[in-house]
Amino acid sequence: MNDEAKLRDELEKLKAENEMLKSKRKGAGEITFKVSTKGALSVYGLGRFPVTLYREQWERLLVKIDDLKKFINDNKGTLKTR
Repeated sequence: MNDEAKLRDELEKLKAENEMLKSKRKGAGEITFKVSTKGALSVYGLGRFPVTLYREQWERLLVKIDDLKKFINDNKGTLKTR
C-alpha cells in the first residue's frame, strides 16, 4: 500500500470516527429540563441556548398552547424552520 492509499484510509477512518462522535454527542436532539439556580425552569435542546422562564410564565404560555398552534398554522408561509 502506497503513502497516498494509507492517507486515504486514515482520512476515511477519521471521518467515520467524527460522525460517530457527532451522533453520540450528549443530548443530541433530546429535550431536557432543569431548575436554574434562581428557581426558573430551563428547557435544553431547542437551540444553542436554553429557554428559561419562571413557573408563572410557563403556566401562562401553556394556557395559550391552542392559540400558539393556531398562530403557527396560520403563519406557516412566513415562519422559517431549521
